[in-house]
Amino acid sequence: MSANRSFASTKRLHDSSLESIDENNVSLHTPNQRTKRIPMKKFTINDFDIGRPLGKGKFGNVYLAREKKSQFIVALKILSKSQILKNQVEHQIRREIEIQTHLRHPNILRMYGYFFDDTKIYLILEFAARGELYKNLQKHRFYDEITAATYMAQLARAFIYCHANKVIHRDIKPENLLLSLTGEIKIADFGWSVHAPSMKRKTMCGTLDYLPPEMLDHKTYDSTVDLWCLGILCYEFLVGKPPFESESTQDTYAKIRKIAVEFPKHVSSGARDFILKLLKKNPADRMTLTAMLEHPWIVKNAKVSEE
Repeated sequence: MSANRSFASTKRLHDSSLESIDENNVSLHTPNQRTKRIPMKKFTINDFDIGRPLGKGKFGNVYLAREKKSQFIVALKILSKSQILKNQVEHQIRREIEIQTHLRHPNILRMYGYFFDDTKIYLILEFAARGELYKNLQKHRFYDEITAATYMAQLARAFIYCHANKVIHRDIKPENLLLSLTGEIKIADFGWSVHAPSMKRKTMCGTLDYLPPEMLDHKTYDSTVDLWCLGILCYEFLVGKPPFESESTQDTYAKIRKIAVEFPKHVSSGARDFILKLLKKNPADRMTLTAMLEHPWIVKNAKVSEE
């Protein structure tokens, strides 16, 4: 068993807007794509029909919702201000909103807008119909190499976009990924992300099983931490658990520092090579995102989306 899994009150409402996007028909990164747009307005909770719960979090819950006027389906993340203040994560929530509202990529969950009242903050998110990838992975135990390679290619493209926009995610893991109706990966949680124009940071964050050596040792790091996390993620896709998972935190730390990776027999030599090229102690030695897409294992196995 792993030990590792782990705004001031105001009545003013922020302006926000929605774009009606059919995920089956529209590529979000097509610059000239015409989309039906809901006029700018001040949203309140009364503008939405609230449906079934989609998930629960430390600071609130996510619900299926429908904007009444347009009938557009969204996921509405409702956060408790009191819990946010109690846990002193106002800056983290604000940063998540600022980053995610500006990102536009087919493999990044859209945040269409947000609003708030005296007690709650409401985030208006794209609805990913197939839900949490973590639950899907648990159901399958582990993915075949075609599925894993396809997801890794989608994530590589998403991170090329993020890093080009000076965004480091720092906390990629199955729990922070969703699946769309068409089965595409959606990066869904930017709570630990940072917009770092200098691309140099020193804060320890993220999930223990996924921590890179430089973050573990409190060294300055950059966007290459995401490359390490992608290597860990690929291993978990193919094996069903992270490579350094241990009974104790100290054992996990030791395995990370040694990069003590053991592969089950069913993992191919190509997949092993792909993972080990990302799990390099020296960040400069890690395979780049472009090289990930050109790696023979990806080229052989990844399915290309029809756009």
